[in-house]
Amino acid sequence: MDAATRRWRAALFLFMLAAGTGMASWVARTPAVRDGLEVSTAAMGLVLFGLSTGSMAGVMLSARVVRRYGGRVAISGGSALIVAGLFVVAGATSLSLAAGVFGGLALFGAGLGLAEVAFNIEGAAVERVLERPVLPVLHGCFSLGTVLGALLGMGLTAARIPVGWHLSAVAVLIAAAALWAVLAIPGGTGKDAPADPDSAREKGGPRRRSDVWRDRRLVCIALIVLAMAFSEGAANDWLPLLMVDGHHVSATAGSLTFLVFASAMTVGRFTGGPLLERFGRVHVVRVSALIAVAGLILVIVSPSPLVAGAATVLWGLGASLGFPVTLSAAGDHPHDAATRVAAVATAGYVAFLVGPPALGFLAGHIGLRLTMTVVLAFLVIAATLAGALAPRHGEHTGARPTSDGHTPVPDLEQGNPS
Repeated sequence: MDAATRRWRAALFLFMLAAGTGMASWVARTPAVRDGLEVSTAAMGLVLFGLSTGSMAGVMLSARVVRRYGGRVAISGGSALIVAGLFVVAGATSLSLAAGVFGGLALFGAGLGLAEVAFNIEGAAVERVLERPVLPVLHGCFSLGTVLGALLGMGLTAARIPVGWHLSAVAVLIAAAALWAVLAIPGGTGKDAPADPDSAREKGGPRRRSDVWRDRRLVCIALIVLAMAFSEGAANDWLPLLMVDGHHVSATAGSLTFLVFASAMTVGRFTGGPLLERFGRVHVVRVSALIAVAGLILVIVSPSPLVAGAATVLWGLGASLGFPVTLSAAGDHPHDAATRVAAVATAGYVAFLVGPPALGFLAGHIGLRLTMTVVLAFLVIAATLAGALAPRHGEHTGARPTSDGHTPVPDLEQGNPS
C-alpha cells in the first residue's frame, strides 16, 4: 500500500471516529437536555425530529454533490455543518431554547447526511485499490467513536459538567480531526466524467437514476436497511431515556447502558468479516436480526434493570452489521453501484426521519418500553427479507472480489454514475 492510499484510508477512519464521537456525545446527554429544556417525552420527539429532518436533507443532497464536485467536497461541507450544529445545540441547551436545539440538530444531521453517501463511496473506492474490505471496519470506526463519546458523556454527566461546555469541546475536537481528514482525501472520487447523452444512458446515467427503484431486489434491500437502521436509530435516540424512564435508573446508568450498546455494535462490526466470509450475507443478517429481537424483548419485558441493560449487548450485536452489509449488497451491479448505494442509504435515513417523532408520540401514550415493540416488528421484517441480499446469478462489478466474498464498487473516478 502506498503512502497516499494509507493516508486516504486513515482519513476516512478518523472522520468516522469523530462523527461517531459527536453523535454519542449528544445521545449520552439527552436526559440532561430534556430536563434542561423542561419538555415532555413527546415534545422531545419533536426536538429529535430536527436531527432526522437534517439527516434526510443531507443524504438526499449528498449524491448530487458527489456527482458534481466529488466526495471530498461533500465530506468538507458535512464536517462544517456537524461542527456548527454541535455549537448551536450547546448554546441553545444552555439558554433552554427547544427551537434552537431543534435547529442545531438539523445542522448536525445535515452534516452527517451530506457526508454519508460520500464516505461510503470513498470507502468503496479504497476497497478497489486495496482489493480487500474496508466498509465494515469503516462503520466499525463510527461505532468505536460512539463508545468513546458515550464514555465521555457518562463521565461528564457524573461530574455534572454542563451540556453546553461538553458539546462545545467535542465540536472543537471534531473540527481538528475533520481538517486533517479532508486534506488527506484525494479530490474527484465519485465525480461524473464528461460524457455524451447517449453514452450516459447506456451506462446507467440520468434515466437509470430515475428507474433504480424498479428493481424489486433493491426495494427489498432498502426495506432491510430501513428496518435495521430503525433498530439502531431507536437505541441512538431513546436508549438512555428508555432506561431512565422505563427502568427507573439514574441518568449516569442510562448513559452506561448506551455505552454497552455502542460497545456491542463496535465488536460486531470489527469482527463481522469472518462470519460474512463463512456464512454469507443472507444467514448473517437474518441471524443478526433475530439476535436483536431477543435482546430487545428482554429490554422490554424484563423487570430487572440489570437484565435489561445486559440485553442491550444482544441488541447491539444484532444491529451492528445490517447497514454496511446491505450497502455492500446494493453495490452489486456492473454500472449502477454508486446510484444504488445512494438510494439504499436514503432509505436508511427514512428510518431516522420517521423514527424519533413517531416513537416519541407513541411513548407519550403507552410508555417507551411498550413502544419498542414497533422496533421488534421491523426487525422481524428484516429477518424475513434477508434472502434479497444474495447476489443474483451473473451479477458482478467486474472487479476482483474482496476477502469477505463481496465485490467492491467500481472505480467511481472512471465516470460511473453516483
